[in-house]
Amino acid sequence: MQLVGKSAGSADPKRHLWILGLIAPATALLPSQLVLHTGLEVFWWTGPIIVLVLIPVLDLLVGDDGSNPRDEDYETLSNDRYYRWCTYLFLPIQLVGLALAGYLWSGSELDIVDKLGLAVTLGLVSGIGINAAHELGHRVERLERWLAKIALAQSGYGHFFVEHNRGHHARVATPEDPASARFGESLWEFLPRSVAGGFRSALRLERDRLRRTGSGWWSPNNHILQTWAMTSVLFGALMLVFGWHILPYLLLQAVIGAGLLETVNYIEHYGLLRERRPNGRYRRCTARDSWNSDRLVTNIFLFHLQRHSDHHANPGRRYQTLRSTDEAPQLPAGYATMVVLAGIPPLWRRVMDKRVLAHYDGDLTRINLAPRKRRAAAAVSSGPGMVTG
Repeated sequence: MQLVGKSAGSADPKRHLWILGLIAPATALLPSQLVLHTGLEVFWWTGPIIVLVLIPVLDLLVGDDGSNPRDEDYETLSNDRYYRWCTYLFLPIQLVGLALAGYLWSGSELDIVDKLGLAVTLGLVSGIGINAAHELGHRVERLERWLAKIALAQSGYGHFFVEHNRGHHARVATPEDPASARFGESLWEFLPRSVAGGFRSALRLERDRLRRTGSGWWSPNNHILQTWAMTSVLFGALMLVFGWHILPYLLLQAVIGAGLLETVNYIEHYGLLRERRPNGRYRRCTARDSWNSDRLVTNIFLFHLQRHSDHHANPGRRYQTLRSTDEAPQLPAGYATMVVLAGIPPLWRRVMDKRVLAHYDGDLTRINLAPRKRRAAAAVSSGPGMVTG
């Protein structure tokens, strides 16, 4: 496997940049200060301004990273606790931002549009918080796994802790995985399928795990109930302090956070399909089975989430050790830009379908096709004038 770009000349030339990943949760703290100092109420919408406008522009201007950690630095990087603290600190900033938003939602100073803008900003922070939970949830350390559950409390998407690790990683880039988007499937078709399918899968996986350990569903060891309890306590405490009328805004930001996560899921595996062995089982996941992007700005913002190909090929690696390879299919832009494209299906298809086809040399049988596309391909392959049925 050949690495993209040159290996880093030191353990990590980007080491000092990772603290900038905390700009994401701090986005929830910015609106009130920006409005206070500028008088411009548009800054209640700081989240979408940063995530959907500023980051794509910076990605374009700054470009790709182009460096990879060296093999000899892997252990040093993995054991350097500085990188862990960059993710640990995400949580208190995230929760302080949510508490501040609760205070602002409860007052009468903001009109409904401003409160909605703040809710959208908090929702994007909530979605990026799921990424922090994603990094922490892959670890074997007990502390980090509990922190992952806490990070999921704001979005109310606690079943992700179970489904992502034990469901998605096992079935990724196959028709059986609800979080792997199919070729020809729009984002708006994908979202309900992935949300419902992932939820059902998480319940099944956790029920089976508890049964194997001799525990029932209501066991205190139930990971899903633990995360739901954290969300209930968090939302309940905020409503106790600020009033029940902040609940619609709490729910809205949670829905936006979950929607952002699922949109990123859509981007990460669109149309990709793992090969099958002769015995019918899928081959082990490789870097070819996930879309990759090495845009530096978004990678810093999202703790290397865009090096998703290496993450699925080597899920035990911490974010600072992930690499880009020439084996992985490459997105034409960073995730922030691709999120915008995904919301416009004709534009998404125009940009991405040709890349999926090129990745598989135009062979539709090697692509994870949406059912209607599979039927259309079968009709074409039957040949003109042929009688079927």
